[in-house]
Amino acid sequence: MGAVTLSDGPLDPFLDDPNDPASLLDEHDAVEPLTDAERAEVTADLEELIDFRRVLQPDGVHGICVECADCGETHYFGWDLMAANLRALLGEGRTHVHEPAFDPQPEHFVSWDYARGYTDATRAATRRH
Repeated sequence: MGAVTLSDGPLDPFLDDPNDPASLLDEHDAVEPLTDAERAEVTADLEELIDFRRVLQPDGVHGICVECADCGETHYFGWDLMAANLRALLGEGRTHVHEPAFDPQPEHFVSWDYARGYTDATRAATRRH
């Protein structure tokens, strides 16, 4: 199997649009840069995500699901979108605004903890053989 690559996610639908709704946001809502420790954590998450995808995608897993603390609902992120969010955190200190997944088929997504456990178990089983 070839190397897994992750794109930077979908293009901003308002790119170069003078009527971009984001222009209404308060410019004073500056984002604090990540600390070195936060940067290391996000970098480790991105590396881990690449590993998750390599192990889980061949089994039909499309990405990660996350319980949202703000709305209480589960959000579904395909591999590319999750990677783009992590890269945005590294580059801009925040994730990009995006639309929720349309009809995501929850059975094709797993939690971060599940992905970590499955990947660790797969790695351990491979070492035993």
